[in-house]
Amino acid sequence: MSRIDLNADLGESYGAWTMGDDRSMLDVVTSANVACGFHAGDPAGLLATLRQAVARRVDVGAHVSYPDLRGFGRRDADPPSAELTADVVYQIGALRGLAAAAGTHVRYVKPHGALYNRIVHDERQAAAVVDAVLAVDPELALVGLPDSEIARVAESEGLRFVPEAFADRAYRADGSLVSRTEPGAVLHDPGEIAERMLRLATEGVITSIEGQDIALSAETVCVHGDTAGAVGIARAVRETFESAGLDVRAFSAR
Repeated sequence: MSRIDLNADLGESYGAWTMGDDRSMLDVVTSANVACGFHAGDPAGLLATLRQAVARRVDVGAHVSYPDLRGFGRRDADPPSAELTADVVYQIGALRGLAAAAGTHVRYVKPHGALYNRIVHDERQAAAVVDAVLAVDPELALVGLPDSEIARVAESEGLRFVPEAFADRAYRADGSLVSRTEPGAVLHDPGEIAERMLRLATEGVITSIEGQDIALSAETVCVHGDTAGAVGIARAVRETFESAGLDVRAFSAR
């Protein structure tokens, strides 16, 4: 792979509650997954993040979630399909309005937290999310875990699917993410993370928490904005990519 995107989850502050450092992260990443108010983000804060993304020419995606502000979107849910589809449509629409006010466009959709993990294996919820994206704009891309239900459903419906890897998360041998409730699930060493991601980008391989090398395909790499030292991690990953001659730019920039 000679080209790779670097993304981060941003716009997650809420009122007096500050989450992450959007301004600094936007100096590093090429795509920004911006919250839509369901798991985090208030309108004024989201608009500010979008304007900062515009100033740095960073592409923007809608980071959609279950309606779960208290749980930061990390609590599992099982809404009816019609309700989930409507929730995702609502969130994309809200961010598109804010993006227009900031002078940019929403170019893709990335589910967040529990929803992201659920649609790895839940075909019904995956279909509800795909239905929502298609209803709003079939030209939008959908970001998710490779070799998942959401990947299969999106591709079967003609929706562009962008496989993603997580820089700061540990993987199991089956390619799934280690639960945040388990030790070692979140990685923190920038140098180690950068080398893991370089191997992923150049060889398509990552080492699982069990110590087994597994094949993993990704067009974009995510650093979570709320991970301790997130900006330093993202910077180390980008510098390592560029030193290796990789073209770091938004996947939506064709």
